[in-house]
Amino acid sequence: MIPILYRDDTLLVVDKPAGLLTHRTELAPDSDVAMMRARDTIGARVWPLHRLDRGTSGALAFGLNEQAARSWQEQLEAGSIEKIYVALVRGVAPEAVALDYPVPRSEGGARVPARTLLRRLWAGEHCSLVEARPETGRFHQIRRHLSHLRHPIAGDSNYGTGWFNRAIRQRTPLTRLGLHCLSLAFPRPSGTCTVVAPLPADFAQALMALGAPQALVADLSGDTISA
Repeated sequence: MIPILYRDDTLLVVDKPAGLLTHRTELAPDSDVAMMRARDTIGARVWPLHRLDRGTSGALAFGLNEQAARSWQEQLEAGSIEKIYVALVRGVAPEAVALDYPVPRSEGGARVPARTLLRRLWAGEHCSLVEARPETGRFHQIRRHLSHLRHPIAGDSNYGTGWFNRAIRQRTPLTRLGLHCLSLAFPRPSGTCTVVAPLPADFAQALMALGAPQALVADLSGDTISA
């Protein structure tokens, strides 16, 4: 089973825990993946619309039929669906920056234009919490962009920093990638619908251990759907 955040006739949004793949691949043929949990939870087939890395938690969307999945994917490509992430990163990140830096569309592919809007939510000792709004969907886009800025994400074994990753593991309960898909906002006939995935306990506790304001952590840990 997997927690359901939103469901209508064409769309399902679930709260993916860290440590779970979005779907099976040839290189990672896990039988327990978010796609299968979503299918078993609602008792119907689902089509993944985007992907969250194994170590990333948060809002993950599926189409509920093939035609709907194509339509939602077209809206993702067109930028009609807004995704907001939060990331725990090394150092004091810029207050706000729009980063244009090419990254591959898929693993091993050629670099293509990619853009992410970043905003610092809080800065502590040798770390920051940032909000990331990707305007394109590329392979490891947020992870690559933050590494390019020299503010890699905590727990990132591909693009991160060893001493920082070790320090976070020693000081906090966060032992995985410090990246969470906080919300998805998408158009519906009645207006824009925003679905929020509450910050998981390990992430929230890590922020508190690092000295983040309690009000900020509480706000990110709330559970809301608004239309």
